[in-house]
Amino acid sequence: MDALTGILYLYAVIINIIGFTVMGRDKRKAERHEYRISERVLWQVAIVGGSVGAYMGMKVFRHKTKHKAFAVGFPLLVIAHCVLFIWLNANL
Repeated sequence: MDALTGILYLYAVIINIIGFTVMGRDKRKAERHEYRISERVLWQVAIVGGSVGAYMGMKVFRHKTKHKAFAVGFPLLVIAHCVLFIWLNANL
């Protein structure tokens, strides 16, 4: 494995941990009626590569599951990111 592939793997792991964590923190804030993490931030984390973690967080924490945009958008992002990751892995 070359350095660029290692960086790609490390980025994927870290951004998905962040995606999962952000969904969990927002759910906790919602339950406590605290100031929430904006949906824009949730989307931004998912778009920059954290879609798998954010989707897993959505399912594990049962957060944003009734919002159509999240229920449809996150799985579509997961598919797109998986295809991109496989393509990058094959071509780097």
